Amino acid sequence: MIGQSNRIFKNIADLHKQNKELKNLAKYFCILIAALLPVTLSAQRGGEATYMLLHLTHSSKIASLGGNQVGVAGNDLSILLHNPALLDSAFTKQVSLSYVPYLADINYGYAGGAWHFEGIGTFALGFGHIGYGDFIAADESGVQTGSFSAGESMIQISYSRRLNRHFTAGASLKPVFSRIEGYSSWGIAGDLGLRYESNNKLFNAGISLRNFGRQISSYSSAPAESLPADLQIGLSQKLAHAPFRLSLSAQDLLSGALSYTLKETDRPGAAYENDKENNAEKVLRHLTFGLEFIPSNNFYIAGGLNPRRRADLKTESKASTVGFTWGFGFKVYKFNFAYASGRYHLAGTSNHFTVSTNISSF
Repeated sequence: MIGQSNRIFKNIADLHKQNKELKNLAKYFCILIAALLPVTLSAQRGGEATYMLLHLTHSSKIASLGGNQVGVAGNDLSILLHNPALLDSAFTKQVSLSYVPYLADINYGYAGGAWHFEGIGTFALGFGHIGYGDFIAADESGVQTGSFSAGESMIQISYSRRLNRHFTAGASLKPVFSRIEGYSSWGIAGDLGLRYESNNKLFNAGISLRNFGRQISSYSSAPAESLPADLQIGLSQKLAHAPFRLSLSAQDLLSGALSYTLKETDRPGAAYENDKENNAEKVLRHLTFGLEFIPSNNFYIAGGLNPRRRADLKTESKASTVGFTWGFGFKVYKFNFAYASGRYHLAGTSNHFTVSTNISSF
């Protein structure tokens, strides 16, 4: 009887502890959102990306889970571009390389490393670049005068610190440079993030404000533009008695409807109006779904769905597997390899490659 009473009191204590953790999670998230509100109100998403490099998916693991996840941890540093709070002391002396042959002759990649300093926090330094290929130059009469190239480069400086046993906060500063023929532009973007991890490490949640900032110098004499910030919230849950992890992320939370269609009175300068979708379809455009099969710590298979990408890129006669992604990762010797495949258009598939290792293991 006494033993049964002790178990009851222990269960009540555990429930109280879990309830306290959830309250702390809500409190931290509310504080972060309140702190970011002035920034987000001045950096509303306009539907166009000033620097495309900032909005691409560099991590093969994140790409395999639909392309947008801020509550999923991994072992490659490029996930920090989605949420800097995912950086922790486990990344110390970690280096990562990612490469994506994207569309046509467009290629982009990322390289980064991290270091942890006890009592201070964890720092990461990364570099990203996208090359848009070569283009034919011509004068106003159409006579070819040569060729030119275009590209963008980014430097990423990240810092994170564990606030307590459950919460980690992080921030990134990202100077970005762009060049198109003889025109150039540069700006500064920032990321802020918060991560929650449960006691048993099975549940993770994250919130991230990505790419808020401003152009410092525009391509021409036009005024510099604010960068379109993206507020994202995500969570992941690993099953306690099965090798599966579910993930869900909501993005573009600063925007309302994400679908647009031209009016019938289309003309130069014509306005856009929201596409006639029901409320469920509009909500789905903000979500990304992911599923992982993790039979061991050294291997995983993942799949994802991005409803917005599928809705935007399908045609009336064909949808195929547009919007679906898949991938896998494994460890060989001291190296972690990851691959992802994403159908970003009906004409073909883009492949993501990532390799990472810890230099302290050599």
